[in-house]
Amino acid sequence: MRRSTLVFILLSTVFLYGFAQERDRGKVPDKWKWNLTDLYSSDEAWKQARERFSGEYPNVEQFKGTLSTSAQQLAKCLDFTFNLAKEFNRLYIYAHLNSDLDTRNSKYLAMVQEMGQLGADMGAKSAYIEPEVLAIDPATIASWTKQEEGLAVYRQYLDDILRRKAHTGTEGEEKILADASLLSDAASNTYGIFTNADFPYPEVQLSDGRTVKVDKASFELYRAGTNRADRAIVFKKFFDTINQYRGTFGTMTYGEVKKNMFYAKASKYNNAMERALNGANIPVQVYTSLVDNVNNNLNTLHRYLNLRKRMLNVDTLHYYDLYAPLLANVDLSYTPEEAEKLVLASLAPLGKEYVNVVQKAMNERWIDLYPTEGKRSGAYSQGSAYDVHPYMLLNYNGKYIDVRTLTHELGHTMQSYLSNKAQPFPTASYPIFTAEVASTFNEALLNDYMLKTIKDDNIRLSILGSYVESMKGTFFRQAQFAEFEMRIHEMAERGESLTGDKLNQMYLDLTRKYYGHDKGICLVGDEIKAEWMYIPHFYYNFYVYQYATSFTASAALVEPVLAGDKQATKRYMDFLSAGSSDYAINLLKKAGVDMTTSQPFTITMNKMNKVMDEMEKLLTNMKR
Repeated sequence: MRRSTLVFILLSTVFLYGFAQERDRGKVPDKWKWNLTDLYSSDEAWKQARERFSGEYPNVEQFKGTLSTSAQQLAKCLDFTFNLAKEFNRLYIYAHLNSDLDTRNSKYLAMVQEMGQLGADMGAKSAYIEPEVLAIDPATIASWTKQEEGLAVYRQYLDDILRRKAHTGTEGEEKILADASLLSDAASNTYGIFTNADFPYPEVQLSDGRTVKVDKASFELYRAGTNRADRAIVFKKFFDTINQYRGTFGTMTYGEVKKNMFYAKASKYNNAMERALNGANIPVQVYTSLVDNVNNNLNTLHRYLNLRKRMLNVDTLHYYDLYAPLLANVDLSYTPEEAEKLVLASLAPLGKEYVNVVQKAMNERWIDLYPTEGKRSGAYSQGSAYDVHPYMLLNYNGKYIDVRTLTHELGHTMQSYLSNKAQPFPTASYPIFTAEVASTFNEALLNDYMLKTIKDDNIRLSILGSYVESMKGTFFRQAQFAEFEMRIHEMAERGESLTGDKLNQMYLDLTRKYYGHDKGICLVGDEIKAEWMYIPHFYYNFYVYQYATSFTASAALVEPVLAGDKQATKRYMDFLSAGSSDYAINLLKKAGVDMTTSQPFTITMNKMNKVMDEMEKLLTNMKR
């Protein structure tokens, strides 16, 4: 995301998995429900704080025209502005979390919208800051940050403004862009309400005679069922129903793409991707190299698909088989208490302090664990309330994948916690490019712990399969999404339209290429053309590639930590505590991995093939 004058990390979130949402919230133990009073004691307290904020933020204009007068004046302006941003985040998060607990509740949705309007107006009123900073001689700013203690904390922020000078407009132009933010989330908000609250999801009859509603959450549950006929009908019915609204979804997606194009042109970038990546100072080559490398190594994905076909004992692998349990006779189920013990034990390599905070998160209601009626599907960690602990949303169903999701989100939570603890607010929010490193690092630790403690071949095979599934989903699948997002922006930037039918064809062609449809490796049915409509990440402005790049980074960083290298562990903990004190590429270099090279990609492919070697060996031994 673009690093603006007001550093709002409104959604430091990761949406991974959705589960059935049919439980009565009143029956959920308090331990596994958020305690939002840590943010505000009540809705009324929030309202009073919002009213104070509404009266205060217009005063940001008092510094207008004075920033070049002295280092002290610039420091006063930035202190005032960032303090506003900090309070805004806290207000927004309270509304956002409450809304996610029941997406049908219009009261909290209204509060979210209210804060969005306040944020846009505040951005417009502070639009003068960057142009005024750019009018100051860079040598003067460098001198001021050395001489004025109060400016030292803003060194990275000021450097970032200077770096983006060619893409920063006049005060009037920046104000227009800030005002435009009132419209910028229209497509994503419409998508969220339509798919979470209003969409007419279908019902299907399963093989056991049950008739079930297949919404986004339950689709992800039933697609992993053991009955193949059920999986096939759930896939077809779900995507055929979504496809009936391809015109609507196409229009929403086109609206999102046009928004990205508008901001790119207004900020003098060559294209939307360049603007999106430049916000974190990521070379475009990192994105394009990811797509190229993945396309050149699809044989590794195809090896896994052939292995999955062998383990499922099917003549032909279909797309609807991709989420079926690899071993139907191994049902790994865990209570929250059992999951807690596994996660805490697996995180031991990161030290007692790390583990103690994780335990605190579980005991002090940082987590809203269970699926309940109306609750937002998926999972995320929200750590942008600087003076408060992070909050995690899950939809826990007691399976091993849920344990993996728990440790994944705890990775985000701990990066937020440690950065907020170690960094002042202006550098506490970590770059999105690094966000998935901490989460997938934790997954690797969990996998290592499970394999060290479990001797049963069937369970080991299941755990290995789960890990390679994570590699497939987090690396190859997200790279496919990244290529799709790149292609649709390229089409629009060439002046082509993006109708639902066009998006369908592009997505189907791309999916069939990735999964080896024409080679007979995995048959991708025609209904899969609609899958893009089900993916919310296409409204996140070139976000998904970072899942794949972060996965390769964590694969490179975790090996020395598991080997007991204390210096590597210290570098990693320093990385988790670094926030945005440096650019993402530099932070990862300090941690021990260079994302501008092919090294992390090579390590990831080697790791995946190594895991599959062990799986094939276990399969061979089990047949003897």
